[in-house]
Amino acid sequence: MPPPNLLFLFTDEQRFDTMAAYGNTKIQTPNLNRLAGQSVVFDRAYVTQPVCTPSRSSILTGLWPHTSGCTANNVPLPADCLCFPEMLRPGEYVTAYHGKWHLGDEIFRQHGFDEWVSIEDMYIKHYCDGRDRDARSDYHQFLVENGFKPREGDVFRRGETARYAEEFSKPAFLAREASRFIRENRARPFCLFVNFLEPHMPFFGPRDDQHDPADVALPANFEPAPTESQPLKLRAFARSYYERGHSGLPLRTEADWRRMIANYWGLCSLVDTYVGTILKTLDDCGLSDNTIVVYTSDHGDMMGSHRLIAKCTMFEEAVRVPLLVRLPGQATSRHVRGPVGQIDLVPTLLDLMNQPIPDHMQGLSLRASAESGAEPDRDVFVEWNGPNSGVVGESRGSVRVPDAMKGEVSEEQLLASVIDPVRTVVTQDGWKYNRSAIGEDELYRLSADPTETVNLASRPEHAGRIAHLAARIHRWREQAGDMT
Repeated sequence: MPPPNLLFLFTDEQRFDTMAAYGNTKIQTPNLNRLAGQSVVFDRAYVTQPVCTPSRSSILTGLWPHTSGCTANNVPLPADCLCFPEMLRPGEYVTAYHGKWHLGDEIFRQHGFDEWVSIEDMYIKHYCDGRDRDARSDYHQFLVENGFKPREGDVFRRGETARYAEEFSKPAFLAREASRFIRENRARPFCLFVNFLEPHMPFFGPRDDQHDPADVALPANFEPAPTESQPLKLRAFARSYYERGHSGLPLRTEADWRRMIANYWGLCSLVDTYVGTILKTLDDCGLSDNTIVVYTSDHGDMMGSHRLIAKCTMFEEAVRVPLLVRLPGQATSRHVRGPVGQIDLVPTLLDLMNQPIPDHMQGLSLRASAESGAEPDRDVFVEWNGPNSGVVGESRGSVRVPDAMKGEVSEEQLLASVIDPVRTVVTQDGWKYNRSAIGEDELYRLSADPTETVNLASRPEHAGRIAHLAARIHRWREQAGDMT
């Protein structure tokens, strides 16, 4: 039997409850539902940091963001920081990366990948010295070949391409390229990573009419908006969305929110269709029984929970993502109920592929959980290194205070909350503690309050528990080299 292939499919900004396996039976994701029915479903999978670049760095390297240095968006992954294909035994696999990268030098092949298919041109200003800033992505070339021209300037903007007919969408393009790669390499072991931009903002696309807003149920924690007991930045986020809306839609009424969520579901369904295309190619090539398939995302999206959108919070909707792992030949599903972290993905996959696990890995293999459904027995940690809030307009030491909060909150206070380096522990017995450097602590009993509406951190009866959880965070920080 040849070594197993790896097909690693992941999205950008997909919250966990966007398919039937996680309780959402209204959203139309038939291919993901089918995949989940043949996979290990990790019910509570947590990212390492709820924003793009830091999380992606962990998915690809098995290191915490504070270790790789990728603690904020557009920080390039260091050249000497090994990515997954660089950890495989030389010569065993042909490797490819397709899609959004967001770890520096976006459109240029790097970090051990033999093939590189790029879709993004919005990171040109972040290229390293010596890179050709006139070069454009493969998706740009595809659009030009099909008669398109950028509406403004010399690059195709996300808001522009999101309005194109579906056959010219990024998911359709990636499915064609991934299918081509699989067919071309069907006779040799391969490792293929495919990252879809969707359902990341802008929250509109060719499937806006697929889900009727009247059928959309608002999240159970749509109310209340963040309260005085929760971090200042969360209250500012909520006010900003109310004042400014998002993706061309207002966010003032419940109908506005249902329209936004319906669009978001449409983007998830769009991805689902083209995941189905890729999986069908795998089947058609007779490779499904010898391929590990992973499906996950780099972080979630609040999408109405606590009247928030996007990520950059430690709420469950931002830090939890779907995680499906289909083992070669697997035909039925099983669930791992307890919390796990994406920091464990790289060592788990190396273990499943019978590859050596480097000593510098900061996660541990979940192979036993994947193969038998064994429940994990350790805490899960998440970090926030800021800033990256976006919606409050922070840039190099300043923020925009929402109009409704002017006179009550200073820019300095809001900035301190935005960049506050938070460390979070999630325990196997249902507690979640966000330790803030500026005193904006949060404590939730997820087993009784899964929607995180009651912050228990200020209650005297929980002082001992907080001290205990703080000590667990401290021990993890010592072990993970996070003491600077």
